Amino acid sequence: MAIKPVRKAVLPVAGFGTRVLPATKSIPKEMMPVFDRPAIDHVVREALEAGIEHIVFVTGRNKGAIEDYFDSAYELEDSLSKRAGKEAILEEVRATSLPAGSTSFTRQQSAKGLGHAVLCAKDIIGDEPFAVLLPDVLVQGEESCLKQMMGHYNEVGGNIIAVDEVPMERVHKYGVIKPAAGADASSQLIKMDAMVEKPPREEAPSNLKITGRYILQPEIFALLETQGAGAGNEIQLTDSMERLMAEQDFYATRFQGHDFDCGDKMLYLQATAGYALADKENGAKAREILEELLKRYS
Repeated sequence: MAIKPVRKAVLPVAGFGTRVLPATKSIPKEMMPVFDRPAIDHVVREALEAGIEHIVFVTGRNKGAIEDYFDSAYELEDSLSKRAGKEAILEEVRATSLPAGSTSFTRQQSAKGLGHAVLCAKDIIGDEPFAVLLPDVLVQGEESCLKQMMGHYNEVGGNIIAVDEVPMERVHKYGVIKPAAGADASSQLIKMDAMVEKPPREEAPSNLKITGRYILQPEIFALLETQGAGAGNEIQLTDSMERLMAEQDFYATRFQGHDFDCGDKMLYLQATAGYALADKENGAKAREILEELLKRYS
């Protein structure tokens, strides 16, 4: 059977951002800057690099700034075009505008969990495989995480989860995968047969943590529609993925790169520093600034 291409991606952006309040009192957490651009821009760029043609934003109340950011800003662009020396920044601003027809915005009207957020995109995705990118997680690498996953998907099809190795003493903080019997857990593509949420070290089936990037088959939607509430009394995506795993193949991609969880204030700081240091134009200066601050406050 031919492997259907992955053309669409779902970005769940309806969360309140309570762990980074009060900053998110006035702006969506996804619009908080990570170095030179909002966090959501980094995630969208990753999707586009992987060949995604249509992005579905699952939004909530007070998320209009996300839609505005990816729209064209005629007044700003016109002003920049008339000012000498602003050509480079004008091109950067224009690059944030996504092509007409390449985005959809659908509302998650109540906070019922990640699984419910993905289900809200069902009618837009239709009967085709799709990607899910969690905007709280940024992945930095020479080749985007989703693009690496796409390469493996085009080889084997099925469902793909991004994973990253963590020290065994920290596995209790994450969801990890269980490699299938006979699978080589050291390879880049690993067949898997289970996921375990925050296992004790002595019971962990691996130290490969699940890292907020998925390629899923459309059959997941029927399972999400019948999925009962799980952890936190919410509809959990992983619960339906485990049910789908009984019927379809699941693989894990051990991606090349570094991931940043932007879930709280200090992790946002870490992500901003990481992206600043990796920037080709400004990395050296960023290092000087950070080293000076360390001296000042040590």
